[in-house]
Amino acid sequence: MSLYDDAVLVLKGYEGQAELRQAYLDHLAAHPDGMWKACPAGHLTASALVVDPERGQVLLTLHRKLRMWLQMGGHCEPGDPTLEAAALREATEESGIAGLTPLPGGPVRLDRHAIPAPCHWHLDVQYAVLAPSGAVHEISDESLDLRWYAYDEVAGVADESVVRLLDATRARL
Repeated sequence: MSLYDDAVLVLKGYEGQAELRQAYLDHLAAHPDGMWKACPAGHLTASALVVDPERGQVLLTLHRKLRMWLQMGGHCEPGDPTLEAAALREATEESGIAGLTPLPGGPVRLDRHAIPAPCHWHLDVQYAVLAPSGAVHEISDESLDLRWYAYDEVAGVADESVVRLLDATRARL
């Protein structure tokens, strides 16, 4: 199964955000290259919120280009077998934490946001991953900083999309 086919199946099975979910499916139907950064109309991305439920905290990255505290994530790559695998790969690369495990149940949220040209939209499929006990993070080239934040601190440092992702993740935990 291709990554495109996996994305369609994942989105068809996702039960929340019906209107946005349909917009993602319509985008893929209209753009067979809609999984890739080269698609000028926008493309799907995969992200993951790194959660330590034992300590009630999440790991956020200070994004190098955007200069915002965000969850880990980014573009799908040809070697990614699934959207979940892409999100897990991004979270592992950007956090430096081995042994992250996806929160069961598939995507936690969808978030579509505008980005500068030549692309115009990121259609982000957002997952949550659990950090192993005692996880030690390491800053990657894509981050200016990585920091653990208590759940109640996130709204003070991150935008509403991250807060919504955290709320949805906590509801699933």
